Amino acid sequence: MKVLVPIADGSEELEAVTMIDLLRRAGIDVTVASCTTDGGSEICASRGVKLVADHHISTLTDERYAMIALPGGMPGAELLRDSAPLLTLLKQQQSNGWIAAICAAPAVVLHSHGLIKGSATCHPAFQAQLPAANLMSDQPVVIDHDNRLVTSQGPGTAMTFALTLIEILAGADKRKLTAAPLCLAIE
Repeated sequence: MKVLVPIADGSEELEAVTMIDLLRRAGIDVTVASCTTDGGSEICASRGVKLVADHHISTLTDERYAMIALPGGMPGAELLRDSAPLLTLLKQQQSNGWIAAICAAPAVVLHSHGLIKGSATCHPAFQAQLPAANLMSDQPVVIDHDNRLVTSQGPGTAMTFALTLIEILAGADKRKLTAAPLCLAIE
């Protein structure tokens, strides 16, 4: 099973790295794709951390994934929103697999392209951008099974979010096995 994690300049590194790390700890095949305008693989994340992607997003448009998982961060979420190859993949993904987004990404990326059909959450600073009918502001992680969408609020919910993605993709036992050595106070 394969998961795509797209990143761009200004992506929230804590969210991106937490997703990548925990999914890989669970044995899930993760591809990190840069969404740079110059076709490069390196990005500068929101706090100045340099991240190097496995591929540029433009080389992956024919690939299929069990899940596409978007980190938030600004202006990273705006750059993800404006990436034509990523939008192509997200639209294909909506009928073929799961989409996950955290922080600003649910509002800035998914809602901007009409990809939120049911319940969702996002960072409190972006909640006004989501229609009230869709927003579950009191939940750190929201799973919309009907639309195969998982959303979360921000850096502080990144571990729970990543573990939820593991459970969706590989089951509750794999989530527990992945969480056990992390010494989490929240699990």
